[in-house]
Amino acid sequence: MNVENRVAIITGATGGLGRVGTKQFAKQGARLVLVGAHLEKLQHLVEELAIPEERVLVRAADLSQPESGRTLADETFERFGRIDILLHLVGGWSGGKSVPEVADKEVESMLQQHLWTTYHLAQAIIPAMTTNHWGRILVVSSPTASHPVANIAPYAIGKAAQEALILTIAQEVKDKGITANILLVKTIGVGHARDQKPDDKNSSWTTPEEITAALLYLSSEEARTINGARIPLYGG
Repeated sequence: MNVENRVAIITGATGGLGRVGTKQFAKQGARLVLVGAHLEKLQHLVEELAIPEERVLVRAADLSQPESGRTLADETFERFGRIDILLHLVGGWSGGKSVPEVADKEVESMLQQHLWTTYHLAQAIIPAMTTNHWGRILVVSSPTASHPVANIAPYAIGKAAQEALILTIAQEVKDKGITANILLVKTIGVGHARDQKPDDKNSSWTTPEEITAALLYLSSEEARTINGARIPLYGG
């Protein structure tokens, strides 16, 4: 599962999952483009990585803006000359109300965070991956995108739209050396409560380390035949 010298764009890099993913991809020798909302947090993360400056690029960006994906792709290509991997780890949840109670802005917010950020990035990076005949596009979603429960309409709509986009991309790039896949997680157990204080509530939670292990594999050459998959990481 070698990602050494691969160029990986990691969005949401300073989040609970993003930090673990960033550190593991750095440990495996990837060159990193770290994206988040706050430059100071990104810079602190780079200090923790303790890797050569030439292996990392940090960018604070609002990925909901249409031009953001193209700008990021251009800067990545200028710095590293290629784009190999996209780990799109931007999160966000909205729910707790029935459909008649939901404000339009809540649905719009979830579509911005999950669909439109993915769409803008994909449009920008797929041409570079196609040129190199190699690429990996990965997002983390939820089983509620296809099997929603009550009172989570904004989140379910946002994630379902994101998944539809990724699965469409998978079909469009399947003969170009590129794969696009989805990891399904119920709850990311950043605090490792499932292992420290296991109970019925947290039994299906997934740790950032477990998710990162799957991301590393799906980013490798060995995973080239896995494309358009929705992979559950939440137990039985």
